[in-house]
Amino acid sequence: MDLSVKKLFDAIATDYDLQRKQLIPCFEEFYGVALSLVESNSISPKILDLGAGTGLFSSMVYQKYPNSCFTLVDLSEKMLEGARKRFSGFDQVDNIQFVVADYSNLTFSQSYDIVISSLSIHHLTHAAKKQLFSTVYQILSDGGIFVNADQVEGNNTYTDNYFKSRWLEHISESGLTKESIDASVERRKLDINAKLNDQVKWMEETGFKDVDCMYKYFDFGVFFGRK
Repeated sequence: MDLSVKKLFDAIATDYDLQRKQLIPCFEEFYGVALSLVESNSISPKILDLGAGTGLFSSMVYQKYPNSCFTLVDLSEKMLEGARKRFSGFDQVDNIQFVVADYSNLTFSQSYDIVISSLSIHHLTHAAKKQLFSTVYQILSDGGIFVNADQVEGNNTYTDNYFKSRWLEHISESGLTKESIDASVERRKLDINAKLNDQVKWMEETGFKDVDCMYKYFDFGVFFGRK
């Protein structure tokens, strides 16, 4: 993953959670659908969060499966500091591991029942995305699931530009400061969004079953696949 991404996210680590709702027009449904898809027959599944940031998505899953064993991976140590603070008051904090690393080239030593990710994988090149989907499939236990809540490129130039214009309209009315808006626009210049159909195809080619985009709002989508 590009180190300039790490630099930009290090810079906003302390304000990231405060801004998240303002930067995501569909925040409630986006995370709500993603959370609803995280299902396991085990009361203590092993869960891996790729690009965990401050642990927002993992903390939601924790409320659903408090006996889970979590591994949170992120390139930004400052972001994971926020995750450590978030989880410090939880009862099962000993079941949570924090790993500062680039997950796109990390060697995983165990299997997981569930792999989750939110607003991270779009920073990878398309080739790296495909390779990551293959890695996720390999480290999942049989029957394990992958839930990826991420950004999506429009199917053509018109729709992609429309998505961006609607997002800019939303954040301009969100109450964020001009400085925060400018910084967010700058961060999005590093995005390498992929088309919805391409992401579904790449997951299926890897071997995932039951693949679909389970939710989409302009350029925000929630993808699901099962091993």
